[in-house]
Amino acid sequence: MNELKAQLQEWREALLGRMPKAPGWIGGRWSRPGAVLALALLIVLPLLFNESSGFLQATIIALAYVVMALGLNIVIGFAGLLDLGYVAFYALGAYAVGWFASDFLSGENISVLSGQHSTFGIHLNFILVLICAVIITSIAGMIIGLPTLRLRGDYIAIVTLAFGEIIGTMVINGSNISIGGGMTLTAGNLGISSLDAPYFPVAGTFGLLNLRPWYWLILVIAVMCVFIAYRLRDSRLGRAWIALREDEVAAVSMGIPLVKTKLMAYAIGAAFGGMSGVFLAEFNGTVNASQFSFSFSIFVVSMVVLGGLGSIPGAILGALLISYINYYLIPDVFNTLPHTFGLNFDLTDLSIGIYGFLLVIVMVLRPQGLWPEKRRKRELAGLVAPEMTELAEPSQVNVGGGLDQGGMSG
Repeated sequence: MNELKAQLQEWREALLGRMPKAPGWIGGRWSRPGAVLALALLIVLPLLFNESSGFLQATIIALAYVVMALGLNIVIGFAGLLDLGYVAFYALGAYAVGWFASDFLSGENISVLSGQHSTFGIHLNFILVLICAVIITSIAGMIIGLPTLRLRGDYIAIVTLAFGEIIGTMVINGSNISIGGGMTLTAGNLGISSLDAPYFPVAGTFGLLNLRPWYWLILVIAVMCVFIAYRLRDSRLGRAWIALREDEVAAVSMGIPLVKTKLMAYAIGAAFGGMSGVFLAEFNGTVNASQFSFSFSIFVVSMVVLGGLGSIPGAILGALLISYINYYLIPDVFNTLPHTFGLNFDLTDLSIGIYGFLLVIVMVLRPQGLWPEKRRKRELAGLVAPEMTELAEPSQVNVGGGLDQGGMSG
């Protein structure tokens, strides 16, 4: 047994020795000046538009979806765990705002740096609500992960889909669930309105007539999530996720803890969805059960697949592209285009069909995604032999430090 463990460790070291060095969090040394310039342009972007322009509003929503896509990319792209219930974490994050930043829980009277002067309800600062949402969704992510530890492929999809449907049913029927003091878990189909807008001591309370503070706030959250995603991808945990994604049996035999690694993927991915849910709830000013349908999960999954599974830039690109198509190009730019040709309908009537058609075209012409991960792109394109990838069979590993076509060499 000891000899077998020693042999497995030698194979593991040989494989890791063949893997490329982890790049910087923004893709490499030479890309950092470009990333700094891009970040500077993103910061000044709202100054180029009217403070209440439709493009700026669409950009704010798109950046919120970027955060969600990054979180789901950790679960699907890195760890290879298909999640069709991601809407549940969006719902929990949004309801965290309803519970901790509104008058909904009327039996309490707590206010912490919220800028509100209400005589009832819980009113916490935006940062505190964000932390509460991260904790709630991380726990929920681990709960959904527990039943899937022994499942793979389609079975994981069914379990996660069921979890999303359970949360959706709970938020609708939550008005019948008493939590004491005459208060209920949710408001059901009536929704929770009059949510507290973000408040910061220097900036004051955000208003819906000036979208620039909202833009800068979600930009900070998105940049933070991008940084975390890159650091996770290049960490020991990220490499463990990739190993499990490609070959779970081999990864476990090499000593990767299956339970801990999978649960961390679900928890971190859920936390990203919860943060985006908090922001979107406050930006929309309401939390309504009708927002949390199954189609929302498919919407976010499409962003990750369209951009390229496992690719952080791909997830960002996919989220921006689909968001702009659905929230800016179709409703604002090209909506009345059919009328110019004498047709009596708007493009918004065909938005779902257009969205589906574009997905089909992209998947047929570029199945690896718009911005695929470099390593997976080379493998899918057949640019490297199977034995030269990180997933080489143990019989092809040369313990002396190389890879051997003919098998194990002493």
